[in-house]
Amino acid sequence: EMIDPQVELVRGYADEVAERIATLGKSPKGTPGAIIKDRTWDDYSVERDTVQAHLAALDLVYNGVIEDTRKSIEKLEDLDLVSQDLLIAHAGELEKFQWFVRAHLESAGGQLTHEGQSTEKGAADKARRKSA
Repeated sequence: EMIDPQVELVRGYADEVAERIATLGKSPKGTPGAIIKDRTWDDYSVERDTVQAHLAALDLVYNGVIEDTRKSIEKLEDLDLVSQDLLIAHAGELEKFQWFVRAHLESAGGQLTHEGQSTEKGAADKARRKSA
């Protein structure tokens, strides 16, 4: 239930970006092939696992999506401030959702259960071991 509002909002982001692309006179490419070609991350790699494992992996996914969004924000600085503003709003919400996820992964001292991991599976494994 915690993730459902995040999924709905991100689906809305896809529509907003497509509408912005159309407004600028281009045709948005939302086909699976176009999406896979342009993304910088692989498919989600964690299969059936614990909640903690999935949250740790999801935190790394958020890192990648937020990083890519911030790169796009920088590129838009001199090109289109309206599009940049749209992505700034998206980044703010994504960072808030990541904070929600991380709240379930932090120790009392503020350390993430999957600290130092760079892959989804590695983060999931480490979180699973710490929660056991």
